[in-house]
Amino acid sequence: MGVADLADYPWDAVAPYAETARRHPGGIVDLSIGSPVDPTPDVIADALKAATDAHAYPQTAGTPLLREAIVQWYARRRGVAGLTPEHVLPTVGSKELVALLPLLLGLGAGDTVVHPRAAYPTYEVGARLVGATPVAADDPADWPTGTKLVWINSPGNPDGRVLGVDDLRRAVARAHELGAVLASDECYAELGWEGEWADSAVPSILDPRVVGDDLAGVISVYSLSKQSNLAGYRAAFLAGDPTIVSRLLTGRKHLGLMPPAPVQAAMVTALGDDEHVRAQKARYAERRAVLKPAVEAAGFRVDRSEAGLYLWATEGRDAWESLSRLADLGILAGPGHFYGSHFPQHVRLSLTATDERIRAAAERLRSA
Repeated sequence: MGVADLADYPWDAVAPYAETARRHPGGIVDLSIGSPVDPTPDVIADALKAATDAHAYPQTAGTPLLREAIVQWYARRRGVAGLTPEHVLPTVGSKELVALLPLLLGLGAGDTVVHPRAAYPTYEVGARLVGATPVAADDPADWPTGTKLVWINSPGNPDGRVLGVDDLRRAVARAHELGAVLASDECYAELGWEGEWADSAVPSILDPRVVGDDLAGVISVYSLSKQSNLAGYRAAFLAGDPTIVSRLLTGRKHLGLMPPAPVQAAMVTALGDDEHVRAQKARYAERRAVLKPAVEAAGFRVDRSEAGLYLWATEGRDAWESLSRLADLGILAGPGHFYGSHFPQHVRLSLTATDERIRAAAERLRSA
């Protein structure tokens, strides 16, 4: 299978609902896409501006300053000590890595790529791109023989599900049994809301409570798009098994996958400044506190959603019907159909709208 054989981009199907929502007298409240709306923090933008003399090609491996900043961030924010620059690698955003990882690992026909049942669709796209077979399964016991790559996602997109230390241990053990690479997409890890995750950090796959000191076959993937409002910068990175990192680095050099030099400089600043992350989390917490009870008052049940940027909600009918009802209120959501076949009655509502738009959505939902 090649790029030409991929299905149409699914979000095109949402266009008619967006048109309906735009006709609302109060305007559309677009909660369909998790694209940040708040300003990039000045401290990061200033670092980017200071690095605009980028006459030379950037380093695919990342500058020494950036690689060390990633190492220090994992130690400080994720509880993962002992990494070195050889354990880490910047990427041009995280979506390209998700899509290209099966290719860079040499997977193809006859191989299986496992991903969550409620899943970001690019996990499946990356598998199909190389002719591998995607399988949706959350329980490690259900991961089949022949699996070469497993994607887990915690906190999850779209469902906000968090995998605890015991869950992650089981995932690592099963991946080792299968001889599979285990890739953990963790880009919402700073955004915990409920239960133990309101006060405790969401654990990384690299956490020593999970893997001890053995990183074999395991990588963590992270993005600064959400916590630092850097979606337009395409600023992300991975860390883990240095053998895998080295292999990915070689492939990425050949493909020219180089994060721009000014972005690398901005990432160093972003990774070293925790205050802007705390401030952004507080903004999302306030928006969530307004939107979630209004969604529930409108007859939806919010499932999981204990962390991350979304409310994963259902009113017990097909998601397209819910999408239509919300569009009549001027609210645009994402249908559960886009995240696999297992949740056709759920919709995803993003917290990435301005305070004013979130309040407008809440008022409309309460009066529905």
